[in-house]
Amino acid sequence: MKPDTDRLVHWLVSGLELDTTVFHVGQYCGAWRASTAGRARASFHLILRGDCFLHLGGGAGPLPLGEGDAVFLLRDRPHSLTPGRHPGPDCVPRPMRPMQPVQPDGTSLACGFFDFRGLAGAFLVESFPGLLVLRAGSGTLRAAAPLFDLIRAEADRGTPAASPLIARLTELLLFYLIREMAAQERIEAGLWAVAGRPQFAPLLERLLDEPGRDWSVDDMARIANMSRASFFKHFVDASGQPPAQFLLSLRMTIAARHLRDGDSVTRAAERVGYQSPAAFTRAFHKVIGEQPGAYQRARRQAAHGMH
Repeated sequence: MKPDTDRLVHWLVSGLELDTTVFHVGQYCGAWRASTAGRARASFHLILRGDCFLHLGGGAGPLPLGEGDAVFLLRDRPHSLTPGRHPGPDCVPRPMRPMQPVQPDGTSLACGFFDFRGLAGAFLVESFPGLLVLRAGSGTLRAAAPLFDLIRAEADRGTPAASPLIARLTELLLFYLIREMAAQERIEAGLWAVAGRPQFAPLLERLLDEPGRDWSVDDMARIANMSRASFFKHFVDASGQPPAQFLLSLRMTIAARHLRDGDSVTRAAERVGYQSPAAFTRAFHKVIGEQPGAYQRARRQAAHGMH
């Protein structure tokens, strides 16, 4: 791992504020279907025993999962887990059985949710792929195997409420995977590409902290300790877009998060520096592809549909 990447990963992991909750722990038998989709929250699925398939839709084929694998969905998206590659109509949501005794046709899962808070959380969600998969056989992630053993041991205790240690250990799995993804540079450009340049990391922190400030290119160049011309050239080299376009995308991404969290359109616009709702609506549609009001209603309906 490059020294600057290592430094950024340490910053990300140490600054990451998240609430982890375990939704259910147990085993499914026979024909079943499980999902954490539709709640406008990040989620995870840990395969503690057995195997299953992850179905994502959108033309993607089913993804086989086995014991010791973990799936992290950093952004809510339609998906389901089933015991077979081609689930039949009898694969429907069913109650979980206890972890013990282990059934021959059982698949044991621990599933739950992440709620990211703060700048590091926004940085993670917007710069990493929405789907992260940790494979039990990954040689570079051997350190995760003991964590899985601990999670399985906690699940096997069979207490009425899921052990809080499962949530904490799951966070450690996520941290290991974050470091591995960064080391392999299997991350989108944008935020990470800019933060990966040491001279731009302080600027990115300021932009994330003050998205509503009236930023000029001169302001950005000053924080990066560069001349305006040099800053513009190096920034475009890093991000693939001019500073103003990058700032627009960042602002709309942050505004979308506030809309999902319940802010009004006017309040979300103010948080990212827009006093005119009309101007904000045009900018939001340009970047996100939807009107802000429609975007918020769709996310609310998806969340309420699961209650």
